[in-house]
Amino acid sequence: MYASFFGLSEVPFSIAPDPRYLYMSKRHREAMAHLVYGINEGGGFVQLTGEVGSGKTTLCRCLLMQLPENVDVALILNPLISEAELLATLCDEIGIEYPPDATATKLLKVLNQHLLANYAEGGRTVLVIDEAQLLTRSVLEQVRILTNLETTRQKLLQVILIGQPELSEILGREDLKQLSQRITARYHLEPLNLNDTREYVKYRLAVAGCERRVFSGRALRRVYRHSAGVPRLINVICDRALLGAYTRNEKNVSGAVVRKAAREVLGEPLRRRNGNWWAPAIAAALVLGVLFVIPNTRAGIFDAGRQLHSLYAQTMESARHSFRSLMEESSKTDTSRTRVAPKIGLNEGTGNIGAAVTVGSAGI
Repeated sequence: MYASFFGLSEVPFSIAPDPRYLYMSKRHREAMAHLVYGINEGGGFVQLTGEVGSGKTTLCRCLLMQLPENVDVALILNPLISEAELLATLCDEIGIEYPPDATATKLLKVLNQHLLANYAEGGRTVLVIDEAQLLTRSVLEQVRILTNLETTRQKLLQVILIGQPELSEILGREDLKQLSQRITARYHLEPLNLNDTREYVKYRLAVAGCERRVFSGRALRRVYRHSAGVPRLINVICDRALLGAYTRNEKNVSGAVVRKAAREVLGEPLRRRNGNWWAPAIAAALVLGVLFVIPNTRAGIFDAGRQLHSLYAQTMESARHSFRSLMEESSKTDTSRTRVAPKIGLNEGTGNIGAAVTVGSAGI
């Protein structure tokens, strides 16, 4: 609706995991490096965790798009499955035929034969499980058994587990120690900071065809405040803010528009500005109380003056403290300004990570 109004070729803040819109912050580059390292190691598990909406799935899809053609990828998005369903889904994803009534044992045998044949031809197989924190213990144990499929020199299956922070707690249990010991790379993806939030919004607008500044500085600070740097929340807030500015026929998004947008999409009540805004009102009430109760005598007047002076000093100190807090919050930025295209690949044979490394066609 608003795309043409802002000179956009498409909606820039969709919550779909489109790798084109992946902004590679420092944290995302580090996460990608861990994924690449784990795959280059050629076996075992890679674990990627992060809060809901932090960009884990988008990051993984960006990685999978850059894998060579000789790498078969099985992506499981529904973790609420049994052991037999896990094996059947894996076979379906990489094109293995099996009897309709095949048992888990039969599926494992067929899968092993395919992986051996694929390895002999120079191929590799990667299994990616999203929302892995929802896997039952029995399914996790079946996943571990899959990594037992190997030759004398290499694992036949690489497993990437993506999940929320609870996944780390689950894999840290004593009864899953064997699986945990096979994890060769782990990374927890943190939310964006204020500076990365600014660059994130700018980057997505540029990908959609808009190079000019659309969000004011105050608007971006409010986006960060309400989203806490979580990319998915940034998207929904910015999308609604653009719609709000469009309905007002305004070419730029203000802080007030972002504030209203956040309230609509997140259900947050409107908040007053930071600081002790109520201090002057309380001070005024105290002053009136003092004047009312102190007798109208010369000594009482002097006492009232001293008390008024003390109240005035306290109120001013509170105001100064509030002002300093606001300035500190506004000036907290990360000095590293990054805007890196989401193109990180694997250095064949070495396992080194580069900011713009392409993947060879001969394998990983």
